[in-house]
Amino acid sequence: MCNPMYFDVTYSINPWMDPDRPTSPQTGLAQWKRLFDTFVGLGHDVRLIEPVPGLPDMVFAANGAIVLDGKVLVARFRHPQRRDESASYLEWFGRGGWSTVQQAEHVNEGEGDFLCTGGEILAGTGFRSDPRAHDEVREFFGRPVISLTLVDPRFYHLDTALAVLGDNEVMYYPGAFSPQSRAVLSERFPDAILAEEADAAVFGLNALSDGRNVVLPRGAAGLAVQLREAGYDPVGADLTELLKAGGSVKCCTLELRE
Repeated sequence: MCNPMYFDVTYSINPWMDPDRPTSPQTGLAQWKRLFDTFVGLGHDVRLIEPVPGLPDMVFAANGAIVLDGKVLVARFRHPQRRDESASYLEWFGRGGWSTVQQAEHVNEGEGDFLCTGGEILAGTGFRSDPRAHDEVREFFGRPVISLTLVDPRFYHLDTALAVLGDNEVMYYPGAFSPQSRAVLSERFPDAILAEEADAAVFGLNALSDGRNVVLPRGAAGLAVQLREAGYDPVGADLTELLKAGGSVKCCTLELRE
């Protein structure tokens, strides 16, 4: 995770960002700290990367890399406002003892668009990550990659429209995907939890699951009910300030898979 010390909305690179809308770095920091405390309270080991002045979106650590089997593929961001973040992740992982650390060749926005489920990697494209990055990820990690196309600009990253709950268990909002991708998801995950638009619109799918507890935005009340009925323990979090920049629980959290 990355402390949102420099959080602000000074530019617009997704439909959620409006530089004319007031933001409060203090509120963002307080909400982020409660999320950090929630993860620690659930027994997770949380490691921090230092924020960098001038990089207000660095709080969205999930976008920084893909980490799997001890290997790290650091992001290559599409928008120039975020490109300098990659150097911090290369440096952080480079001194962390990981077996392989390199930056992606093609535009690849980390766990924003690449989510691991069982032995496969679900890969999003349509707004941010380059389709060629899917082949690069397949070759780098030696895992099957399933390509999915996003079509609703509100859900510009895969992790805004789909969350992995456990091995081969997911929840997603069908309206965010192309008809072909909806068919792929329906076939591969016939028992998936399908989110209503109201829950997706408060970023309810930008959630993080440890296989039992699912931390998700508090406003996604209907999704919390569905999770409870499916045997999970939903844990609500308030990240409404960070949502002004188009991020929530999962965006703030990069999973380190050793």
